This record gives sequence, C-alpha cells and structure tokens, in this order.
Amino acid sequence: MRLLLIHADYIEYAAIKPAVKEPETIDDVGKTERVEECLVAFCSAEKSDESSPQEVVRMASDAILEHAKMVKAERVVIYPYAHLSSELASPRTALSILKALEDALKGSIEVKRSPFGWYKSFTLKCKGHPLSELSRSITVSERVAPAEEKVEAAEKVAAPSTFLVLTPDGEELPIDLSKPETFLNLKIDAPLLQLIKNEAGLKGERGAPAHIKLMKRLELVDYEPASDVGHFRFYPKGTVIKDSLEEFAYDIAVRDLKAFKIETPFLYRLDEPDIAEQASKFRERDYRLEVDKKPFTLRFAGDFGLFRMMKDVTMSYRQLPVRVYELSPSFRLEQSGECVGLKRLRSFTMPDVHCFCTNLEQGLSEYRELFEKYTKLTNSMEIDYAVAFRIVKDFYLNNKGWLVSLLKIVNKPALIELLPEMKHYWVLKHEYQAIDSVGGNVQLVTVQLDVEDAARYGIFYTDENGQKRGCIILHSSLGSIERWMGAILEQAAKDQMAGKPPKLPIWLSPIQVRVIPVNSNFVNFAVDIAQKLISNSIRADVDDRDESVAKKIREAEMEWIPYIVVVGEKETTSGELPVRVRGGEMVKATVEALIAMVMEKIGSKPKLPSYTPMLLSLKPRFA
Repeated sequence: MRLLLIHADYIEYAAIKPAVKEPETIDDVGKTERVEECLVAFCSAEKSDESSPQEVVRMASDAILEHAKMVKAERVVIYPYAHLSSELASPRTALSILKALEDALKGSIEVKRSPFGWYKSFTLKCKGHPLSELSRSITVSERVAPAEEKVEAAEKVAAPSTFLVLTPDGEELPIDLSKPETFLNLKIDAPLLQLIKNEAGLKGERGAPAHIKLMKRLELVDYEPASDVGHFRFYPKGTVIKDSLEEFAYDIAVRDLKAFKIETPFLYRLDEPDIAEQASKFRERDYRLEVDKKPFTLRFAGDFGLFRMMKDVTMSYRQLPVRVYELSPSFRLEQSGECVGLKRLRSFTMPDVHCFCTNLEQGLSEYRELFEKYTKLTNSMEIDYAVAFRIVKDFYLNNKGWLVSLLKIVNKPALIELLPEMKHYWVLKHEYQAIDSVGGNVQLVTVQLDVEDAARYGIFYTDENGQKRGCIILHSSLGSIERWMGAILEQAAKDQMAGKPPKLPIWLSPIQVRVIPVNSNFVNFAVDIAQKLISNSIRADVDDRDESVAKKIREAEMEWIPYIVVVGEKETTSGELPVRVRGGEMVKATVEALIAMVMEKIGSKPKLPSYTPMLLSLKPRFA
C-alpha cells in the first residue's frame, strides 16, 4: 500500500462520476463533504497487498495513527487515490482493504472515508509545517530500523539531494558536487573541503590509514588471528585508552546529561517478529547462529533491547525528556575487504544516548544540548574534523536560524545535504567526520531527530489529558570507542607528516610521566617521585633497566610519553626536576609543580590508573 499523509486545515471533496465498473454505492452524487483539522491519508492498495491484507491494514493503521498523534491531528480522512501506484490491487480487494483500514482506525481516532471508485473533485489546504507531508510505502516486511549506521543501505531518496555550505554567520554557499569548480576554491577549513571532495567522489588513490601500523608499534591494539576478521585484541596500554574513553562517555551521558544507564543482551531470537524485521534490514550483515534449534542474531546495535525495554516503560509528560544510556558492544558482519583497522570493524563498542521527548519543541531543545556536549567531547580529542547535516529541505527552511545557532556553538561552517522530502524516520541528523592521514573520512559523533519510530515501536507517554502519545526520539551516539582510537592515532600521524611530534592527548596517554634515573643508585629516588605522581592519579613509571640514559630517553620519545624526567645526584639535593615536555621545551619544576602541570592538562577527564607495573624491568613486551 502506498500512503501520502497530509496534515490539513481542511479538505473538501465531492464524488462526480464512476471511475470503475462497479463503484462503491453512495447516496448523494455531487454532494460536497468538508472535514476540518484532519490528517488526510491518500491510499493506493497494491497487488502485493492481496497476499496479506490483514497485515497491510495493521501496518498502515499503525503508520497513520502514529503520524496523526505526532502532528496532533483531530481526525483522519481515508481518501482512495489510485495515482500513487502503477500496480493496483483489484477494485474488490482494494475496497475491502480500505474498509478494514477504516475499521482498524475507529476507536483510536475519529475517521472519515471518502467513497471508492469515483472521480472526485477536492480542495485541500495543507498546513505547511515540517511534518505536514509524508509519503510511506507499506509492505509486510517493512520496518524502518533506528540509529545512524543501521540504515545506510536504506537511505536513498527518489529525487537527488542538493548541497550547500552554511556558515556560523548564516551565509549559504551553494555547491554542486558534480561541478568541482563550485567548491574547490571556497575559503573553508581543510577538513570540510576534504569531506566535500569525498562526497563528490574525488578520492584519488589512497593507501592504508597510518593508524594500523601505529596501533601495533605503540603496543596498543592488534588483530586477533584466532577470531574473525574485524575483531581485535587490546593490550594493557590500549585497554587503558579504551577504558578511559568509555569512562568519558559515561561521564557525559550519566553525570552530565543525567541519563539512566541500562544494559541489554547481545543475543536475540529471530523468531520474534520485530527482531526479525529489524534484522532483515541488514540481511547478510548480521551474525547468526542456532541454539536449541532456534535462530538467533548478535545485535548490530543497542536498539534491539532498548526499544523492547522502553515499550514496557510508563512515562508521563512531566517526566520527559527521559534519557537512556547504554554502552553497547555490537557486531556487524561487514565485508572482509571493508574491515580496515579501527575504522570499520565487525566487533565494536558504541556509547549510545537516546532521548525521549514530548514534542518537536522539546526535541529541538534536547538536540541543542546534545550538540553542545558532543562538541566539547570532540574538541577535547584534539583532532581535525568536519561537520555535516543531512536534513529535509522544508525542515531546513523553517529552522535555519536554529541551525545557525548550532554552528555558532561549534564555530565551524558545515556541509548541508538537503533532502527533497522525508524518506526516513528522521527529519534531521548531523555527524562529526574525522579526516584521516590519507584523506578518508570516518563518522564519529552523530545525532538524529526521529519523528516516527516511537509509535511504530509502541513507545508512548501519557500527556496532560491522560492520552497516550508517541514520543519524539533523539538517537545519538558519542561514536564507537574503537573509531575514536583510530581517529586520534590518525591525527598524530598527520601531525608527524606536518613536522610536529606525534602525540596523544595527555589524559589518554598510557603513561603520562616517565622518570629515568641516570644509574641504579637513583632508582629509589625515581620510585619515590613516581609514587607521588601515582598517588595524585597520574600514570607514571620508572625506567630502571640497565640501559644508557640516551637509549631510555629515545625509547620514551618513541612511546610518545608526554613528560620525561631524568634524575641524578643534582635532583636529590636541589628539589627541582628537569622535565622534557613533548612538543615543548625543557622546564624546571618541583614534584608538586609537575603534578599541577599534568593535572591542569588532564582537567576533568577520567584519571584511570596504569595497567602495567611501575618498573619497566617488570613489564613484559606484548608486541
């Protein structure tokens, strides 16, 4: 069935003459009917509907009711409209389906059905807000899967998108991706220009991203040959980075945004209809197995369990927005050739925040707050990135000022893709795209404004009149933990290519301070310094090996240690330490001043302990 849903001030129509051999019987041919404040559902029953008419009616009624609640329509008009499809059901079947649809809607909303099989004149006044026009195609297997990366294959529009660059000053710079001359000379930052070139297909020849070698050389991460492609082993130094990123995501979601933390299973039964429909969107991209002769799938996102949980939650409008956080280990059976280091994996960890809101106004307010938090998150990673928005054109035109206010927060121009009409569950989404050392882009943070899914999945709240209504949902991800690691390493590689010393953000450095005694006589003194640092939540170690000082310094620099302190006789008496600052100058500091220096750089970021022994002589080599 094809649906065209129009939120209208009114519709007037009159049956004029028969359009089929046996039209529906009516009493007053030519009489004008008028319906005020309504959702007009133009419907075409199709041949494919004849095999499962009851299921089509159920899904169509759900879609109509969901949208009626979303736009707060007072009544629904079912309007037979054959022009939506070229594969029409037989008139007899079509009429029975439309009558059944009318019956399915009764009791939930006031409903009026215009006569079937007649040529009709009609006048309609569309309200013209962002959600006033929606087209839907209903099939038995249809279900729009939520969250950003879950629908990449499905996100296609019939008409082509148009593109522009929007600045924080509100200036629009139209571009045509098929005409490089429209964007190559724009005065915009390099990451955004590279993203536009990638969108236009101007990618050129690229080698492997630099982080693949770096993650191994720095003894952080490596492939696991005994597992599947795209599954990794994390060594102790890599694990402390991963855990620090996860702790940071928790701080933002739970401590700052006050989200409820949940946990849901990894494994789901495929004989559950909603799970099967969602899994069907990925076809061969999900891991499947059989247990006790029942089919199961490993989740490819956290929504499986979250939506099941939220369906059973009782919420009042006074409690919204409700924010829910889950750190979601997920699995996607990507093509083996697509698995590239930490950029695209088959096993990854997604910190997801979903916000359930009463209406569009509250949804936009939530979106802004997420945008502010995620901008601070991304800036703290010290990487180059570009901003892109994908947005339904009408929604953009009605909310451009609000969008410009977001760009003032990030203080960057953005690529805007204008979709000609709403084809997905969202009207707006944005993403922060990191640019790697070979010019590729990788999506990190994303937020989507979902205006459809709540009612479809049975997630409701009770409004001030005691009525159940579907929520506005914000799907957001702080970005996969593994991708963040890859992006940070890629930034270090780019810095090195630009002649700068490569480094990690200090709060993510596995070892933040290394103390090097000039010989074995000063090991205990070095240990005392390191212990003071450790007691102040600084990851410090001591190179007590029987090696030359020059070699120890060289190896510390190869490990990108942010602060290197060499101690000997002079330091035991002076109370001052010579501190080599990576990318900076040598400075003199007391232990207390060094602690203050490091803590200032770490700020409020997580302060996890080191996962390796303090003495280098006790550290095994993992790679």
